[in-house]
Amino acid sequence: MESNRQKKVAGVLQKDLADVLQNALRDSGHRGIIVSVSKVKVPTDLSIAKVYISVFPNAEAQKMLEELNLVKPKIRHEISQRTRHQLRRMPELQFYIDDSLEYMEEIDRSLKGIDNPIEDPTLLEKRKKS
Repeated sequence: MESNRQKKVAGVLQKDLADVLQNALRDSGHRGIIVSVSKVKVPTDLSIAKVYISVFPNAEAQKMLEELNLVKPKIRHEISQRTRHQLRRMPELQFYIDDSLEYMEEIDRSLKGIDNPIEDPTLLEKRKKS
């Protein structure tokens, strides 16, 4: 169960990360790629922020995750500047791909009968734990 403090910190980080990532994408010249911060989870000690991102098109997701990990210190610095009056310590950022939209799309296709996982069980892969 998340405390109100965890929820507030996660909300602030999610909003600021979305702004920073959009600006970084625009500045780096990535055209046609949309990155959104779908969820931020923070433990009770606020030491780590697990940042879940959705990338469209999904084929660019892994490449985008690698690029974010390369510029993580710069992103963390910018977020700490934005939140310096709200947070005493900036949590360590950990980026993850949020595959829930893709997973829901696969389930939707199965329900519509386009792909039938009963006939072909390899269609729906096991969901990754996060």
